[in-house]
Amino acid sequence: METTKQQLNNKIIYPELSYKITGVLFAIHNELGQYAREKQYGDLLEDKLKEINLPYQREIAISDSGNILDFIIDDKIILELKAVRIITKDNYRQMQNYLQATNIKLGLLINFKSKYLKPIRNIRINS
Repeated sequence: METTKQQLNNKIIYPELSYKITGVLFAIHNELGQYAREKQYGDLLEDKLKEINLPYQREIAISDSGNILDFIIDDKIILELKAVRIITKDNYRQMQNYLQATNIKLGLLINFKSKYLKPIRNIRINS
């Protein structure tokens, strides 16, 4: 049993950091609910990241494309915050573009408008 759990953790990218971030995201969703604006979620996330001393960068321009990603956490995970009715293929494509451009392995796509928060893990496709 323990070996299987250990093998699973070896395959998951940044499990401890992902778990910590997910906890913060749930706290934000519980505090603001599902009807706030994307900027409000981002501002509260920034406050909470400061509280737990987790290094981050916010609103980073990606090359000359005009695209700006929401957060990079600890130079390891991209966070893309949404407050939309439904996540679309374009949102997945956008995340993959960010992962490719930054050479980061993992991205989390979060839709705060959902009744139940479900961070979506996106892994960079090697090309």
